[in-house]
Parts: sequence; structure tokens; C-alpha cells
Amino acid sequence: MNHFPVLSEKVKDLPSKENFYIFILAGQSNMAGRGFVQAQDTISSIQVLTLDKNNEWVYAKEPLHHYEPARTGLDCGLSFGKKLAALYKKKITIGLVPCAVGGSSVEQWLGDSTYRGVTLYSNLLTKVRLANTHGTIKGLLWHQGETNATTKNYKNYKEKLTAFFTKLRNDLGDPGLPVYAGELSSFLSRKNNPFADSVNNDLHTLATSIPNLYIIPTGDLTPNTDSIHFDSRSQRIMGKRFAEKVFKTHR
Repeated sequence: MNHFPVLSEKVKDLPSKENFYIFILAGQSNMAGRGFVQAQDTISSIQVLTLDKNNEWVYAKEPLHHYEPARTGLDCGLSFGKKLAALYKKKITIGLVPCAVGGSSVEQWLGDSTYRGVTLYSNLLTKVRLANTHGTIKGLLWHQGETNATTKNYKNYKEKLTAFFTKLRNDLGDPGLPVYAGELSSFLSRKNNPFADSVNNDLHTLATSIPNLYIIPTGDLTPNTDSIHFDSRSQRIMGKRFAEKVFKTHR
């Protein structure tokens, strides 16, 4: 069971728009976070803000995602924000827009389905457009594919994912918006998810044809006891890997 402070501190004075870098966190449960939240994950930074459930900017601390209260856990967002802010050496502020919902398929994102009480794509667009009035959208952090890695759901995954990235870029008015996609884990059961390796292959193939699509390796990361979700240590590592890739590829 997670134990963490529930109070958050609202931000009184936002940074200038050009120095406020906004990143979208979207996908399913390994982006929403199922890690155990520890004390270190609740220490906020003045350089890392997040949009809360009331669409207000607060100083980020885990857990960031609030859509599934019974499943809330540690994601990679705060680790990502702190690492990226450190790489920029206090020149910018990071804004996080949590939008991931566990169990969601690429079809549901593309079709704007309502899943677990969240209308996926509309919710993302609403929050991102609000965030964009305060800062500058710099990229999408994406981790999704477990639901599509089954015999029933894998068909045309690569084409659907391409359509989703294209739609989001067009709707945000940024055809070159960077997308950072995490691989599916090596520990995910290939018996239950026989197309997990195919999903990863699709990601790497798309990265050779879609501009500004970058893949984050996860093969060495470790699971929770459920053998489905990344553990806390791995979530922190993944956040840092996202940050290092963003910093290296920044436009």
C-alpha cells in the first residue's frame, strides 16, 4: 500500500512562457504508474510543476496521475522533470500534463473512447491546450502497448499508432512535435502478451520513418510483484532516460 502526502502546493507565479517547457504523459498503466511511492518521490522542486485534477499548476510530487484512485502509484514523471531541469542547469521550468489511463488501447486513444471514466483524447487535448497558454509544448512521453500485445488486439498496431501520433501533432499544430516512446518491458509475459516483441519492433521501425520519434530502452528494468508493471526503482530510471533523450534531441 502506498503512503504519501495528499496535500499539494499551488504555484503562485508561473515562469515566462518561453522558459516553461510542457511535456504530455500519456499511454496506459506503466505511464500512469504502479510503483510504490516512497518519501523521496514526494519531495517537490520549484522547477517541476504539474497540472492537477482541477487543472491548476502545483509543485509536482508523486503520485501525479489521479484518474484511477484505487490503482494510484509511482510513475516516471517527477524523476523525468527533476533530471531534465538539472540538465538545463536551472534555466527552465518543466511542466507535466498527466493523461495516462491504465489498460487503454491505441484504438481507444485514436477513437477518443471513454475508458475508466476518462474520455481519453478529449481529456488530453483539453489539458494540453490549457497548459499551452502558460508554456510551450515540447513533447509527448508515451508508454503504451501491453493491451495491444495480445492475439486479439495486435492487428494493424503500427498503422494505428502512426495515425495517433499524426493526429495529435496535427491537432496541436505542431507536425514535428517530438514523441518519446518507452519499450514494453522484457519481463512482460510473452504467453499472455505474445506480440510484445512485435510492438517493440514496430516502435523501432517507426522511429526510422517518423521524424522526431525516439525510443526509450527498458529491457534491463525490473518488475513489481505482478510482473506486469515497472517497480519504483525502474520508474525512476525510466524517467531519467526520458529526460536524457529529451535533452539530447531538443529542437
